[in-house]
Amino acid sequence: MTKKFNHKLGQEGFGNVYKGKLPDCRLVAVKVLSESKENGEDFMNEVASISRTSHVNIISLLGFCFEKSKRALIYEFMPHGSLGGFIYDRGLHHRSCRLEWRTLYDIALGIARGLEYLHQGCNTRILHFDIKPHNILLDENFCPKISDFGLFKLCERKKSVISMACARGTIGYTAPELVCRNFGGVSYKSDANSYGMMVLEMVGGRKNIDVGVSQTSEVYFPSWIYKHLDKSMNLNLNGVIVEEEEEITTKLIILSLWCI
Repeated sequence: MTKKFNHKLGQEGFGNVYKGKLPDCRLVAVKVLSESKENGEDFMNEVASISRTSHVNIISLLGFCFEKSKRALIYEFMPHGSLGGFIYDRGLHHRSCRLEWRTLYDIALGIARGLEYLHQGCNTRILHFDIKPHNILLDENFCPKISDFGLFKLCERKKSVISMACARGTIGYTAPELVCRNFGGVSYKSDANSYGMMVLEMVGGRKNIDVGVSQTSEVYFPSWIYKHLDKSMNLNLNGVIVEEEEEITTKLIILSLWCI
């Protein structure tokens, strides 16, 4: 199916992803997880939870393999790869990869709908805990799909907060309450924080924390953009040309700041 794992699509936190083809000629992405000494209970819980989801903005799990320490997940193939490739490569040498602002807006809206489904549309809430550009995959029509549920946690709908033994997520997107209990309890709102940080990166075309910028005031992008937006100053964002596009970016910025 994977031709001896010759076509590597990428590497994620819990394993490598390869391109494959099913007998019916459908293309798939095969995620081979790192070998583990655990009994596989967490893996099977992940399979059971994700296989019950059905939403246009959630990646579809087509199958899995579990044999002793070897584990693999088979997902639908996303031809445009991850959203990250279209955010951080929007510089001078990658102009052909830059998405239109209307497309970015539709992608942000699709991700929000996917999160709403995970939090409100499932019998048991699914908290993702690792929402970031590289975990958002794009199909042939640039429809976003939330993927990589390796850090997910189930939460009963009647519970407003859940207990966590340790922090989860990726630095730069993790909600403050996951790191310090003084910020309050952990809930599905933690995903909203990650979503807001991600949308800011979609707008700015850069990491939220970038020590390579020319001015120290721009290192932490959320703080910089908040100050400039509050002063009604020109943000000078790449690619903003017409008034309609400026309106879209302003909406996305305000939305993201509400989330974080």
